[in-house]
Amino acid sequence: MVIPVHDVNPVRRTPWVTYALLAANVLVFLFMPGLAGSVAGDSSLAQLCHLQAFLDQYAVVPRELIHHQMPQVVPTGDIGMGPQGPGCVVGPPDYDKSPELSVLTAMFLHGSWLHLLGNMLFLWIFGNNIEDRMGHIRFLLFYAVCGYAASYGFALLNADSGEPLIGASGAIAGVLGAYLVLYPKARVWVLVPFLIFLPLRLPAWIVLGLWFVLQAVYSSGEGVSAAGTVAYAAHIVGFLAGMLIAWPLRPGTPPPPEPRGVLFGRRARTGW
Repeated sequence: MVIPVHDVNPVRRTPWVTYALLAANVLVFLFMPGLAGSVAGDSSLAQLCHLQAFLDQYAVVPRELIHHQMPQVVPTGDIGMGPQGPGCVVGPPDYDKSPELSVLTAMFLHGSWLHLLGNMLFLWIFGNNIEDRMGHIRFLLFYAVCGYAASYGFALLNADSGEPLIGASGAIAGVLGAYLVLYPKARVWVLVPFLIFLPLRLPAWIVLGLWFVLQAVYSSGEGVSAAGTVAYAAHIVGFLAGMLIAWPLRPGTPPPPEPRGVLFGRRARTGW
């Protein structure tokens, strides 16, 4: 797996929406219940119960989204004593949840610092060029549509699942799909783990094509020991949605600058 760090593809205007999305995701994560425990690695039962109740209210649950089967009892965030010892209390929900709106709220929730930073890295590198091409408002709508497509696509494939789905990766996968369509020849600096991290500059179609292939492989359960903990299918659906939406914009998209002097991380020979 390669780690992108920068693309050689300048923009014409400030990507305010991309910046706002980055800030919103970080701020929401900082105020999520249980954050202190997740950072220190010693989450208390109270923190876990609060987080469970929070996710039940604001995360996407496929069964709720597809069948509108709302649970009769949900975690309340309190702690009680049961036959097995202390645990999270459940009871009738004291809120009205909209499964459709939960798709939007879930796009700003993340389960760990690694989850958040990985998503924000890809949005930071590739989001500005897509916003530059589409414009601020259209990019924001595009981002939301890809996020909804990813969540609904995953929910349709797992219609009976009661596990919460969170993260911006479905929407960001749409950004990657659009980038592949609009700027396949743009050069992307990546770090390749091979004993040490080797810096290389590769075409976007290699970087993003490899990312998509890995998502497809992982979605099938190959190459990972816990495929069920990551919604790889949502990544695939979001990526394809981004490609389809961006395809009509290809004819009017100016090509990225052609890099000179450096090729694949090394200075190219001249004079031949």
